[in-house]
Amino acid sequence: MDRIVYDRMAAHDTTHWWYRARREILAAYLTREAHLPPGARILEIGCGTGHNLAMLRGFGTVEAIEIDPLAREIASERLGRPVGAAPLPGLPGVPRGAFDLIAVLDVVEHIEDDVAALAAMRACLAPGGKLLITVPAHPWMWSAHDVVNHHYRRYTKASLDTAIRAAGLRPAKRGYFNSLLFPLAAAARVAGRLMGRDDSDDSPPPPAVNALFEGIFRLERHLVGRIPMPPGVSIITLAVPDAQGAGGAASGSGTSSSRGSAR
Repeated sequence: MDRIVYDRMAAHDTTHWWYRARREILAAYLTREAHLPPGARILEIGCGTGHNLAMLRGFGTVEAIEIDPLAREIASERLGRPVGAAPLPGLPGVPRGAFDLIAVLDVVEHIEDDVAALAAMRACLAPGGKLLITVPAHPWMWSAHDVVNHHYRRYTKASLDTAIRAAGLRPAKRGYFNSLLFPLAAAARVAGRLMGRDDSDDSPPPPAVNALFEGIFRLERHLVGRIPMPPGVSIITLAVPDAQGAGGAASGSGTSSSRGSAR
């Protein structure tokens, strides 16, 4: 990603409505859907500045990977121990068969060979382990935000399912989220194109608007995973190894990378 994306993440990951509400939604989703064992071993790949690590620690012992040096330094301080730097798609040096949960939150879209990356993650799961994936949805929403974040793609449900199954996994649970604000986000994208203003700035809006958006988005913590959500800005999937799946995939190019927001 461009340097400015990491700088904005470091500056705003504790205050921006998207980061704050999404952490609550993911925590509620994991509580309801993941059924992790006590003391679960958890790995976040592409952890960025480590803004999800405290939330994940509520479910077990957390390890993390981030390839950007400055973001990794911040994440290591937050984690209290060094964060690794193993790149995707191969994840060299990451123990195989070890993790009860791997969280890859708005990262897979940064990897050119997403199938190889997902296959490597599958190999790192312990028996009964699960992979929590979030990605940006709707290719038609492609914008300057995707360019500055070095995305290779935005996903449809079908294209994400295809990649997951090709990697020897199956989607145990899958749906949209960030749905309540989707009409506003979609209208902003369309209006920006019509007016020739495709803006990559994801700094927080004014405080009152930031608080309003956070409150609306946070409502989804009661909904995601419980009911089928209407189209949203993002897709969330809980995937598990498919005993009859394809297994590994050939390695390709790309690196593990965290992101700004999936918007």
